[in-house]
Amino acid sequence: MSFRPLHDRVLVRRIEESATTAGGIIIPDTAKEKPQEGEVVAVGKGAIGDDNAIIPLDVKAGDRVLFGKWSGTEVKIDGEELLIMKESDILGIVEQTKTARKAA
Repeated sequence: MSFRPLHDRVLVRRIEESATTAGGIIIPDTAKEKPQEGEVVAVGKGAIGDDNAIIPLDVKAGDRVLFGKWSGTEVKIDGEELLIMKESDILGIVEQTKTARKAA
């Protein structure tokens, strides 16, 4: 199934954090918080301005983003749990620097 959000909405896949701490302690699912980082899966065409012009979105599919703890609406598409949120719920885009890419 194909899904495209409308207007200024964005479809996001949560990026799961590691299940162990730096010290090797395994964190059970019941104690973990839901991650606030995700990957943009699909975006709408843009917001509609006062003059009915389409204002393009700053995020695009494939961007890694941070969003608020209570942002978005959880939906299940093709058996996968995703979030639909407005672009304004996204706090920022995570960009890797050149030095971070070399170290990875």
